[in-house]
Amino acid sequence: MGTSPAPLEPTPSQTVGPFYGYALPFPGGEELAPAGHPGTITVHGHVYDGAGTSVPDALVEIWQADESGSLEGAPGSLRRDPVTGAVVGRNGVDFTGFARIATDASGRWFVRTLPPGPHREGRAPYLSVCVFARGLLHHMFTRIYLPEHAAALAADPVFGELPEERRRTLVAVEERPGVYRFDIRLQGGAGEETVFLDFA
Repeated sequence: MGTSPAPLEPTPSQTVGPFYGYALPFPGGEELAPAGHPGTITVHGHVYDGAGTSVPDALVEIWQADESGSLEGAPGSLRRDPVTGAVVGRNGVDFTGFARIATDASGRWFVRTLPPGPHREGRAPYLSVCVFARGLLHHMFTRIYLPEHAAALAADPVFGELPEERRRTLVAVEERPGVYRFDIRLQGGAGEETVFLDFA
């Protein structure tokens, strides 16, 4: 009777970037609000790694409800030119509920969008965020809550489960009317690293 072979070691996971930066961004990916809409807001910030260094090749996706709370965004974020097949982006009129933003050389990103409405009774409105970055084995999910929804946040079950010192990492800071800062920190000490959500 022979000896059984030694168990094989699992193959290491491949990190999720930065190769996606060549194909996934599309024209106007950060301009989620329809052109000329009077209620437009801007959310901006940086993506930082665990050492506090900006990540210049991250990708940030935003998924959100419209102002009425509807999650049925119009199609058309990735429209293609019927002649050339090139991605031409949105039509500038419809709200699709989806944005995809590549960080610039300094790790900065921004999205021009509409304030989200609550899509469920008793829930605070938020922007869903998906982050792709070098060194990550899987993309990461978080949320952006706006400070004017503080009353609703008190009753929000996801926000309420977090330790108080961690909650602030999910709330954007209003810099001036209609402009908010939200930095994404991929790692860090308690109270510094952005809270990321695990969807089973």
